[in-house]
Amino acid sequence: EFLGSLEMTSSLSGVVVEENAAYSPRMAGGGFGMQSSSQQSGLISEYFMRLFQFDQMDFQYTYSQMVSLCRCAPGELYKATQIRRKIKNQWARDDPAFIVILMGMISISSLAYCITFGVHGIFHLLRVVVGSVLVDFLGTGCFMATATSFVANRYLRVQRVMTTEQQVEWLYAFDIHCNGFFPLFVLLYPVQFFLSPLLLQPTFLATVLSNTLYALAFIYYHYITVLGYSVLPFLRDQNRFFYPVGLILVAYFFACVVNFNMSQFVLYWYLG
Repeated sequence: EFLGSLEMTSSLSGVVVEENAAYSPRMAGGGFGMQSSSQQSGLISEYFMRLFQFDQMDFQYTYSQMVSLCRCAPGELYKATQIRRKIKNQWARDDPAFIVILMGMISISSLAYCITFGVHGIFHLLRVVVGSVLVDFLGTGCFMATATSFVANRYLRVQRVMTTEQQVEWLYAFDIHCNGFFPLFVLLYPVQFFLSPLLLQPTFLATVLSNTLYALAFIYYHYITVLGYSVLPFLRDQNRFFYPVGLILVAYFFACVVNFNMSQFVLYWYLG
């Protein structure tokens, strides 16, 4: 565990050196000090423009982050977030490699679903693939980042006297969404794909297994969200972001009682 933490620290330090040479220092301060709306818009635009600068991305470090999320160790990822804050004075990633890799994985998985389930027509295929990336991942991410950062800044910030006022930056909130979306993607894309012969059976057992898979995916998403906001020292009561889990459990039990199979519904909605 010590060696893993040391490797993560060394890797992050290497990323810092490379990014400082390649990227503008205007990104510094994300998640730390107060910024105007125009400053935040400029930083967000600059960040998304880097999606096309593949030569400046650290894919190896990004893969190590994804491995931490997959083996149920998101705390290691947020330790790196705290290290980034100390080194670069910002919470959010300024390397969009995580988004690029995840968008590629989503596209390939969606294409695999289309081919396996016999989606006909190039328009339908593009609708599934592009919709999965732009709506399910990026669109939902923009909404969640906007909503959670608003709630955190409006209701969870600790007001201290004689200290610099701090706020949750939108980019860091989007980072948290990306972290939570990756294990959700693993469960609801590849895992569901390989289990689909079982999950799509017209049996009560298939319904329970399918709904359990979806419940676990969304509960883990909210768990990672709570961890992401818990590392910010200027917030309180971050566990409130776990409240939607109650609704997820209610929906889960109700769906099982009425024999509503989430896998059947979702796959028919997208591919039917």
